[in-house]
Amino acid sequence: MHQVCPINRTGKDCITKADDNKPYIDEALCTGCGICPHRCPFDAISIINLPEALNNEPIHRFGPNGFALYSLPMPLFGKVVGIMGKNGIGKSTAIKILAGVLKPNLGKDNAEFEELIEYFKGTEMQIFFEKVKQGNVKIAYKPQSVDQLAKSAEGKVISLLKKVDEKNKLEEITSSLGITDIMENDISTLSGGEMQRVAIAATVLKDAKVYIFDEPTSYLDIKQRLLVSKFIKNLANEDTAVLVIEHDLIALDYIADLVHIMYGQENVFGIVSLPKSARKGINTYLEGFLREENIRFRDAKIKFDIKPPTTNSKDNELTRWSQFKKTLGNFKLEANQGSINRHETVGVLGENAIGKTTFMKILAGVTKPDEGESGTDVKISYKPQYLETSNELVATILIDAISKYNNELIGPLNLKPLLTKTLDNLSGGQLQRVAIAKALAADTELVLLDEPSAYLDVEQRLLVSKIIRNIAEQRGISILVVDHDLVFLDYLSNRLLVFSGIPSKTGIAKGPFPMETGMNTLLKEVDITLRREIESGRPRINKQSSQKDQEQKKSGRYYYS
Repeated sequence: MHQVCPINRTGKDCITKADDNKPYIDEALCTGCGICPHRCPFDAISIINLPEALNNEPIHRFGPNGFALYSLPMPLFGKVVGIMGKNGIGKSTAIKILAGVLKPNLGKDNAEFEELIEYFKGTEMQIFFEKVKQGNVKIAYKPQSVDQLAKSAEGKVISLLKKVDEKNKLEEITSSLGITDIMENDISTLSGGEMQRVAIAATVLKDAKVYIFDEPTSYLDIKQRLLVSKFIKNLANEDTAVLVIEHDLIALDYIADLVHIMYGQENVFGIVSLPKSARKGINTYLEGFLREENIRFRDAKIKFDIKPPTTNSKDNELTRWSQFKKTLGNFKLEANQGSINRHETVGVLGENAIGKTTFMKILAGVTKPDEGESGTDVKISYKPQYLETSNELVATILIDAISKYNNELIGPLNLKPLLTKTLDNLSGGQLQRVAIAKALAADTELVLLDEPSAYLDVEQRLLVSKIIRNIAEQRGISILVVDHDLVFLDYLSNRLLVFSGIPSKTGIAKGPFPMETGMNTLLKEVDITLRREIESGRPRINKQSSQKDQEQKKSGRYYYS
């Protein structure tokens, strides 16, 4: 590439070979002509003109030509501050710096803490870091990857939590998070949802002034998300500040008082916006335009449309299942008779450990019912909940998607840069997008997707939901989607299949119902009501016992119509 660089051809060294044999670009000499990003066969180079407002050096940079983070979110005592943005934009890097896990280098090889304080001179962040340096602000941090807890900790849950209990509130906090029953369980046996709540408990048991949570609702069902959201919201007081990274818009809206939007270029640079109220911040993110900064970070607005109700007719029916039952150890699943129409997407709602994945496996033919018949005699493509990795190339896995649906799947899901990688070198979000594309590209009549929003950011979730809807309508196939993100399911679903029962004991599958009926069934059970946000059309939780909440409950309409 150095041979085609206009600056190199003048005799200057704009692109050279670094000591690690990788190309190095002298950013002071680079004119941003755009030749090298197009000529690089690995799509490994991005040339970006930064906003003029960024006069300072970055807070942190991962080496020459590496990702750069500009500015940080601000902890505010008495408030829960949310952080939202795409994956790869620096959210986790920012809170690791605030938590003291990552030492910022201010764009240099090394930087002293005093330089960081000087960087923020005259701002609230200067005062914050001075207090941190003096030891007056203790910070507790729950990282994104809670599965690492199982690898680093051993023994029973109660032993782990007793070690970190600085408040002497073990019983109170574990009860509030609903983990009292698993205290005697070994950490290595915990499910993802149990591990998440144990990690939150371990964080909050520390006697800190600032609590930081990176994606606290991952692996949790809707009931658990509301429980954890309420718990985190109640942490903030005049002596305590809370920071939360969250991709579930309903949970974020419920938890946060204020929101920072992070924008920039994925894996290139990230910037933190000024804080906004939670409602305004989320609406601004969906709009894709920061008016105060005069920055457009997305080409189009994200709008939630009111979908007409689906008519259920046998002429439009793709497949149906009869009533069936399945017993797995002490757990019993019962599915009522149901059917799926052509061209439709059915959302599947219910708590964890209530039989949703077992139901999907029965429809997919992975396992058989003990009584009754699943009855699905159509071609089925199935994406399981837990994704397996191997040393197989992504391009090999996605051969059908590349040849048939490049514009519908490969482009929109940004999979081209991943094609030359192997599955075991992908992040959770990358692996999820590959698995979704593979399932949707198959020669099939019915696609089953188990928790496709896991590991995806807000934008990716809404993009995937739009892709799912479009493919169902354009190709005339049907799609069944299990998920816990209500905004995600609201955006893509024509009807809803609802699971009720007692987790780990009994599960009953009912429906599919029209959207309003299905949502009412679930929301009544969790005792919340949803309204539609006027500006964006997104669903929002009504404040408990508010006039709107009471009106909707009295009329029996927990879900907006």
